[in-house]
Amino acid sequence: MFDKSKFVWVAAALAACAAGAAPADMSPQARAQAQQAIDAGLRYLRAHQAPDGSVLGSSGLTALALTALLDNPKGAPEPAVTGRFATFIASKANPDGSIVERAHDQSYNTAVAIGALAATRDPKYAPLVAAGQKYLVGTQIGESRGFAPVDSWYGGVGYGGDERPDISNLYVALDALRATAYDPNDPVWRKALVFVSRQQNRSESNDQKWAGNDGGFVYSPGGINPSEDTTARIAQGASYASMTAAGMYSLLLIGVDRNDPRVQAAHKWLTEHYTLDSNFGTHSKMTLFYFYRAFAKVMSAYGEREFTDGQGQRRDWREELARKLVSIQNADGSWVNRDVSAYWEDKPEVATAWAVLALEQALK
Repeated sequence: MFDKSKFVWVAAALAACAAGAAPADMSPQARAQAQQAIDAGLRYLRAHQAPDGSVLGSSGLTALALTALLDNPKGAPEPAVTGRFATFIASKANPDGSIVERAHDQSYNTAVAIGALAATRDPKYAPLVAAGQKYLVGTQIGESRGFAPVDSWYGGVGYGGDERPDISNLYVALDALRATAYDPNDPVWRKALVFVSRQQNRSESNDQKWAGNDGGFVYSPGGINPSEDTTARIAQGASYASMTAAGMYSLLLIGVDRNDPRVQAAHKWLTEHYTLDSNFGTHSKMTLFYFYRAFAKVMSAYGEREFTDGQGQRRDWREELARKLVSIQNADGSWVNRDVSAYWEDKPEVATAWAVLALEQALK
Protein backbone atom coordinates (compact mmCIF):
# COMPACT_ATOMS: atom_id res chain seq x y z
CA MET A 1 0.00 0.00 0.00
CA PHE A 2 0.94 3.66 -0.36
CA ASP A 3 2.92 4.85 2.66
CA LYS A 4 4.48 8.31 2.64
CA SER A 5 6.96 7.23 5.30
CA LYS A 6 8.55 4.89 2.76
CA PHE A 7 9.56 7.67 0.39
CA VAL A 8 12.92 7.77 2.18
CA TRP A 9 13.45 4.09 1.40
CA VAL A 10 12.68 4.65 -2.28
CA ALA A 11 15.16 7.51 -2.53
CA ALA A 12 17.81 5.42 -0.81
CA ALA A 13 17.20 2.44 -3.07
CA LEU A 14 17.63 4.44 -6.25
CA ALA A 15 20.57 6.38 -4.81
CA ALA A 16 22.30 3.09 -4.16
CA CYS A 17 22.51 2.59 -7.91
CA ALA A 18 24.66 5.71 -8.07
CA ALA A 19 27.07 4.81 -5.30
CA GLY A 20 30.56 6.06 -5.99
CA ALA A 21 29.49 8.23 -8.92
CA ALA A 22 31.13 11.56 -9.72
CA PRO A 23 29.23 14.74 -8.75
CA ALA A 24 26.40 15.16 -11.21
CA ASP A 25 26.96 18.78 -12.17
CA MET A 26 27.25 20.65 -15.46
CA SER A 27 28.58 23.98 -16.58
CA PRO A 28 26.81 26.99 -15.03
CA GLN A 29 25.80 28.21 -18.50
CA ALA A 30 24.20 24.91 -19.51
CA ARG A 31 22.44 24.62 -16.16
CA ALA A 32 21.05 28.15 -16.39
CA GLN A 33 19.85 27.62 -19.96
CA ALA A 34 18.25 24.32 -19.02
CA GLN A 35 16.38 25.91 -16.13
CA GLN A 36 15.15 28.69 -18.39
CA ALA A 37 13.93 26.08 -20.85
CA ILE A 38 12.14 24.22 -18.05
CA ASP A 39 10.43 27.39 -16.89
CA ALA A 40 9.31 28.22 -20.43
CA GLY A 41 8.03 24.69 -20.97
CA LEU A 42 6.06 24.75 -17.74
CA ARG A 43 4.52 28.10 -18.68
CA TYR A 44 3.43 26.53 -21.95
CA LEU A 45 1.83 23.56 -20.19
CA ARG A 46 0.00 25.81 -17.74
CA ALA A 47 -1.21 28.06 -20.54
CA HIS A 48 -2.62 25.06 -22.39
CA GLN A 49 -4.52 23.59 -19.48
CA ALA A 50 -8.18 23.19 -20.37
CA PRO A 51 -10.94 24.75 -18.26
CA ASP A 52 -11.61 21.34 -16.68
CA GLY A 53 -8.01 21.19 -15.44
CA SER A 54 -6.83 18.65 -18.00
CA VAL A 55 -4.21 18.52 -20.70
CA LEU A 56 -5.92 17.41 -23.90
CA GLY A 57 -8.63 15.76 -21.81
CA SER A 58 -6.27 12.93 -20.84
CA SER A 59 -5.59 11.76 -17.29
CA GLY A 60 -2.21 10.43 -18.38
CA LEU A 61 -1.05 13.60 -20.11
CA THR A 62 -2.38 15.70 -17.26
CA ALA A 63 -0.36 13.53 -14.88
CA LEU A 64 2.81 14.04 -16.91
CA ALA A 65 2.27 17.80 -16.84
CA LEU A 66 1.59 17.76 -13.10
CA THR A 67 4.71 15.68 -12.46
CA ALA A 68 6.76 18.16 -14.47
CA LEU A 69 5.37 21.07 -12.42
CA LEU A 70 6.09 19.33 -9.13
CA ASP A 71 9.60 18.23 -10.16
CA ASN A 72 10.88 21.70 -11.08
CA PRO A 73 14.35 22.14 -9.50
CA LYS A 74 13.32 25.69 -8.56
CA GLY A 75 10.45 24.30 -6.53
CA ALA A 76 6.85 23.40 -7.20
CA PRO A 77 4.24 26.11 -7.74
CA GLU A 78 1.54 26.86 -5.20
CA PRO A 79 -1.09 24.16 -4.57
CA ALA A 80 -3.63 26.47 -6.16
CA VAL A 81 -1.83 25.89 -9.47
CA THR A 82 -1.15 22.18 -9.18
CA GLY A 83 -4.50 21.47 -7.55
CA ARG A 84 -6.51 21.87 -10.74
CA PHE A 85 -4.35 19.27 -12.49
CA ALA A 86 -4.65 16.87 -9.56
CA THR A 87 -8.40 17.37 -9.24
CA PHE A 88 -8.93 16.40 -12.87
CA ILE A 89 -6.77 13.30 -12.49
CA ALA A 90 -8.64 12.23 -9.35
CA SER A 91 -11.96 12.71 -11.12
CA LYS A 92 -11.04 9.91 -13.52
CA ALA A 93 -10.60 7.29 -10.79
CA ASN A 94 -12.69 4.17 -11.38
CA PRO A 95 -14.08 1.58 -8.94
CA ASP A 96 -11.48 -0.99 -10.06
CA GLY A 97 -8.63 1.33 -9.03
CA SER A 98 -7.67 2.45 -12.52
CA ILE A 99 -7.41 6.16 -13.25
CA VAL A 100 -8.32 6.72 -16.86
CA GLU A 101 -11.14 8.33 -18.84
CA ARG A 102 -11.65 5.51 -21.31
CA ALA A 103 -11.26 1.74 -21.54
CA HIS A 104 -7.85 1.95 -23.20
CA ASP A 105 -4.31 2.41 -21.92
CA GLN A 106 -5.55 1.72 -18.40
CA SER A 107 -2.23 0.51 -17.01
CA TYR A 108 -0.12 3.32 -18.47
CA ASN A 109 -2.49 6.10 -17.44
CA THR A 110 -2.99 4.68 -13.97
CA ALA A 111 0.75 4.40 -13.42
CA VAL A 112 1.58 8.00 -14.30
CA ALA A 113 -1.55 9.18 -12.46
CA ILE A 114 -0.67 7.62 -9.10
CA GLY A 115 2.89 8.85 -9.44
CA ALA A 116 1.66 12.40 -9.93
CA LEU A 117 -0.92 12.25 -7.14
CA ALA A 118 1.64 10.83 -4.70
CA ALA A 119 4.08 13.58 -5.66
CA THR A 120 1.59 16.21 -4.45
CA ARG A 121 2.06 14.71 -0.96
CA ASP A 122 -1.58 15.51 -0.26
CA PRO A 123 -2.94 12.78 2.05
CA LYS A 124 -6.40 13.01 0.53
CA TYR A 125 -5.07 11.20 -2.54
CA ALA A 126 -3.59 8.28 -0.55
CA PRO A 127 -6.66 6.04 -1.06
CA LEU A 128 -6.55 6.60 -4.83
CA VAL A 129 -2.82 5.86 -4.91
CA ALA A 130 -3.30 2.65 -2.93
CA ALA A 131 -6.16 1.56 -5.19
CA GLY A 132 -4.06 2.36 -8.24
CA GLN A 133 -1.18 0.30 -6.91
CA LYS A 134 -3.52 -2.65 -6.42
CA TYR A 135 -4.87 -2.21 -9.92
CA LEU A 136 -1.40 -2.17 -11.49
CA VAL A 137 -0.28 -5.26 -9.61
CA GLY A 138 -3.49 -6.95 -10.70
CA THR A 139 -2.76 -6.29 -14.35
CA GLN A 140 0.55 -8.15 -14.19
CA ILE A 141 0.37 -11.39 -16.11
CA GLY A 142 0.83 -14.40 -13.86
CA GLU A 143 -0.75 -17.44 -12.33
CA SER A 144 -4.04 -15.70 -11.57
CA ARG A 145 -4.54 -15.26 -15.30
CA GLY A 146 -3.51 -18.77 -16.22
CA PHE A 147 0.15 -18.10 -17.07
CA ALA A 148 3.16 -19.97 -15.74
CA PRO A 149 6.80 -18.84 -15.49
CA VAL A 150 7.61 -20.75 -18.68
CA ASP A 151 5.23 -18.55 -20.70
CA SER A 152 6.76 -15.62 -22.59
CA TRP A 153 4.13 -13.19 -21.29
CA TYR A 154 4.71 -14.08 -17.64
CA GLY A 155 5.49 -11.11 -15.39
CA GLY A 156 4.65 -8.51 -18.01
CA VAL A 157 2.17 -5.63 -18.04
CA GLY A 158 0.26 -4.44 -21.09
CA TYR A 159 -2.04 -1.54 -21.82
CA GLY A 160 -4.86 -3.24 -19.94
CA GLY A 161 -7.30 -6.08 -20.35
CA ASP A 162 -5.98 -9.06 -22.26
CA GLU A 163 -3.56 -7.17 -24.51
CA ARG A 164 -0.04 -8.52 -24.87
CA PRO A 165 2.54 -7.10 -22.44
CA ASP A 166 5.50 -4.92 -23.35
CA ILE A 167 8.57 -3.44 -21.70
CA SER A 168 7.28 0.14 -21.97
CA ASN A 169 4.12 -0.44 -19.93
CA LEU A 170 6.03 -2.53 -17.41
CA TYR A 171 8.72 0.13 -17.00
CA VAL A 172 6.13 2.83 -16.35
CA ALA A 173 4.26 0.58 -13.91
CA LEU A 174 7.42 -0.33 -11.99
CA ASP A 175 8.50 3.30 -11.87
CA ALA A 176 5.13 4.26 -10.38
CA LEU A 177 5.22 1.45 -7.82
CA ARG A 178 8.70 2.49 -6.68
CA ALA A 179 7.74 6.17 -6.58
CA THR A 180 4.72 5.37 -4.43
CA ALA A 181 6.73 3.15 -2.06
CA TYR A 182 5.08 -0.14 -2.92
CA ASP A 183 6.21 -3.15 -0.88
CA PRO A 184 9.75 -4.07 -2.11
CA ASN A 185 9.17 -7.69 -1.08
CA ASP A 186 5.98 -8.17 -3.08
CA PRO A 187 6.13 -10.91 -5.76
CA VAL A 188 5.42 -8.27 -8.43
CA TRP A 189 9.15 -7.48 -8.59
CA ARG A 190 10.27 -11.10 -8.92
CA LYS A 191 7.73 -11.76 -11.66
CA ALA A 192 8.71 -8.55 -13.46
CA LEU A 193 12.33 -9.65 -13.55
CA VAL A 194 11.33 -12.78 -15.47
CA PHE A 195 9.65 -10.69 -18.14
CA VAL A 196 12.33 -8.01 -18.31
CA SER A 197 15.08 -10.58 -18.76
CA ARG A 198 13.15 -12.07 -21.68
CA GLN A 199 13.04 -8.75 -23.53
CA GLN A 200 16.82 -8.39 -23.63
CA ASN A 201 18.95 -9.60 -26.53
CA ARG A 202 21.21 -11.57 -24.26
CA SER A 203 20.92 -15.31 -24.72
CA GLU A 204 22.81 -16.01 -21.47
CA SER A 205 19.84 -14.69 -19.49
CA ASN A 206 17.02 -14.87 -22.05
CA ASP A 207 15.61 -18.35 -22.67
CA GLN A 208 13.62 -17.31 -25.75
CA LYS A 209 14.77 -18.75 -29.07
CA TRP A 210 14.69 -15.39 -30.85
CA ALA A 211 17.13 -13.73 -28.43
CA GLY A 212 20.30 -12.26 -29.88
CA ASN A 213 23.39 -11.12 -28.01
CA ASP A 214 23.85 -7.38 -28.48
CA GLY A 215 22.58 -6.59 -24.96
CA GLY A 216 19.83 -4.19 -26.04
CA PHE A 217 16.11 -4.51 -25.40
CA VAL A 218 13.08 -5.07 -27.62
CA TYR A 219 9.53 -3.84 -27.08
CA SER A 220 7.56 -7.04 -26.55
CA PRO A 221 7.85 -10.84 -26.67
CA GLY A 222 9.45 -11.81 -29.94
CA GLY A 223 10.53 -8.25 -30.65
CA ILE A 224 7.28 -7.27 -32.38
CA ASN A 225 7.35 -3.86 -34.00
CA PRO A 226 4.92 -1.74 -31.95
CA SER A 227 4.57 1.17 -34.33
CA GLU A 228 1.89 1.76 -36.89
CA ASP A 229 4.00 4.58 -38.25
CA THR A 230 5.65 3.47 -41.48
CA THR A 231 8.64 5.76 -40.96
CA ALA A 232 9.82 3.50 -38.13
CA ARG A 233 11.43 0.37 -39.51
CA ILE A 234 12.22 -2.01 -36.69
CA ALA A 235 13.28 -5.51 -37.58
CA GLN A 236 11.68 -8.21 -35.47
CA GLY A 237 13.93 -8.93 -32.53
CA ALA A 238 16.02 -5.79 -33.06
CA SER A 239 17.14 -3.71 -30.09
CA TYR A 240 16.44 0.01 -30.03
CA ALA A 241 17.31 2.89 -27.77
CA SER A 242 14.09 3.84 -26.01
CA MET A 243 13.34 0.24 -25.06
CA THR A 244 16.92 -0.42 -24.00
CA ALA A 245 16.74 2.58 -21.67
CA ALA A 246 13.38 1.38 -20.35
CA GLY A 247 14.63 -2.18 -19.94
CA MET A 248 17.84 -1.22 -18.17
CA TYR A 249 15.96 1.14 -15.86
CA SER A 250 13.47 -1.63 -15.09
CA LEU A 251 16.34 -3.86 -13.98
CA LEU A 252 17.55 -1.15 -11.60
CA LEU A 253 14.03 -0.51 -10.30
CA ILE A 254 13.63 -4.21 -9.56
CA GLY A 255 16.82 -4.09 -7.54
CA VAL A 256 19.34 -5.71 -9.89
CA ASP A 257 22.85 -4.53 -9.05
CA ARG A 258 24.45 -2.10 -11.51
CA ASN A 259 27.35 -4.57 -11.95
CA ASP A 260 25.04 -7.40 -12.97
CA PRO A 261 25.87 -8.68 -16.50
CA ARG A 262 22.37 -7.81 -17.72
CA VAL A 263 22.73 -4.19 -16.63
CA GLN A 264 26.25 -3.99 -18.00
CA ALA A 265 25.18 -5.40 -21.37
CA ALA A 266 22.36 -2.86 -21.67
CA HIS A 267 24.67 -0.03 -20.62
CA LYS A 268 27.20 -1.07 -23.24
CA TRP A 269 24.52 -1.08 -25.94
CA LEU A 270 23.21 2.37 -24.95
CA THR A 271 26.63 3.99 -24.79
CA GLU A 272 28.04 2.37 -27.93
CA HIS A 273 25.00 3.48 -29.95
CA TYR A 274 24.67 6.84 -28.21
CA THR A 275 22.95 9.58 -30.18
CA LEU A 276 20.44 12.28 -29.32
CA ASP A 277 19.42 12.81 -32.94
CA SER A 278 17.21 9.72 -33.27
CA ASN A 279 15.74 6.80 -31.40
CA PHE A 280 18.60 4.56 -32.47
CA GLY A 281 17.48 1.26 -33.92
CA THR A 282 14.19 2.60 -35.27
CA HIS A 283 15.81 4.39 -38.24
CA SER A 284 13.62 7.35 -37.27
CA LYS A 285 12.73 9.87 -34.58
CA MET A 286 9.85 7.75 -33.34
CA THR A 287 9.16 8.41 -29.62
CA LEU A 288 12.27 10.58 -29.49
CA PHE A 289 11.05 12.67 -26.54
CA TYR A 290 9.95 9.55 -24.67
CA PHE A 291 13.50 8.30 -25.21
CA TYR A 292 15.02 11.50 -23.85
CA ARG A 293 13.16 11.08 -20.56
CA ALA A 294 13.84 7.32 -20.26
CA PHE A 295 17.52 7.85 -21.08
CA ALA A 296 17.84 10.59 -18.46
CA LYS A 297 16.20 8.42 -15.83
CA VAL A 298 18.32 5.35 -16.43
CA MET A 299 21.64 7.17 -16.70
CA SER A 300 20.86 9.12 -13.54
CA ALA A 301 19.90 5.93 -11.68
CA TYR A 302 23.01 4.16 -12.97
CA GLY A 303 25.08 6.94 -11.46
CA GLU A 304 27.38 7.80 -14.33
CA ARG A 305 28.07 11.37 -15.37
CA GLU A 306 30.35 10.55 -18.31
CA PHE A 307 30.94 7.57 -20.56
CA THR A 308 32.88 6.67 -23.69
CA ASP A 309 30.72 6.14 -26.78
CA GLY A 310 31.22 3.72 -29.65
CA GLN A 311 33.59 6.14 -31.42
CA GLY A 312 35.83 6.45 -28.37
CA GLN A 313 34.61 9.94 -27.45
CA ARG A 314 33.97 10.97 -23.87
CA ARG A 315 30.39 12.11 -23.34
CA ASP A 316 28.82 14.16 -20.56
CA TRP A 317 25.25 13.04 -21.10
CA ARG A 318 23.64 15.57 -18.76
CA GLU A 319 25.17 18.60 -20.42
CA GLU A 320 24.67 17.23 -23.94
CA LEU A 321 21.03 16.34 -23.31
CA ALA A 322 20.38 19.76 -21.80
CA ARG A 323 22.00 21.58 -24.71
CA LYS A 324 20.15 19.40 -27.24
CA LEU A 325 16.74 20.10 -25.74
CA VAL A 326 17.46 23.81 -25.37
CA SER A 327 18.48 23.96 -29.04
CA ILE A 328 15.21 22.47 -30.32
CA GLN A 329 12.76 24.31 -28.06
CA ASN A 330 10.24 26.52 -29.83
CA ALA A 331 9.91 30.23 -29.16
CA ASP A 332 6.65 29.71 -27.25
CA GLY A 333 8.36 27.32 -24.82
CA SER A 334 7.04 24.14 -26.38
CA TRP A 335 8.68 21.17 -28.05
CA VAL A 336 7.19 19.05 -30.82
CA ASN A 337 8.21 16.03 -32.88
CA ARG A 338 7.79 17.25 -36.45
CA ASP A 339 9.15 14.06 -38.00
CA VAL A 340 6.98 11.29 -36.56
CA SER A 341 3.40 11.44 -35.30
CA ALA A 342 3.43 8.11 -33.43
CA TYR A 343 2.33 8.18 -29.80
CA TRP A 344 1.16 11.79 -29.95
CA GLU A 345 4.61 13.36 -29.97
CA ASP A 346 3.44 15.60 -32.81
CA LYS A 347 1.27 17.29 -30.17
CA PRO A 348 3.25 20.02 -28.37
CA GLU A 349 1.65 19.24 -25.01
CA VAL A 350 3.02 15.69 -25.11
CA ALA A 351 6.53 16.43 -26.38
CA THR A 352 6.81 19.38 -24.00
CA ALA A 353 5.95 17.29 -20.95
CA TRP A 354 8.55 14.65 -21.91
CA ALA A 355 11.19 17.29 -22.65
CA VAL A 356 10.69 19.15 -19.37
CA LEU A 357 10.81 15.90 -17.39
CA ALA A 358 14.04 14.93 -19.14
CA LEU A 359 15.63 18.29 -18.41
CA GLU A 360 14.56 18.15 -14.77
CA GLN A 361 16.16 14.72 -14.45
CA ALA A 362 19.37 16.01 -16.02
CA LEU A 363 19.58 18.83 -13.48
CA LYS A 364 19.24 16.54 -10.46
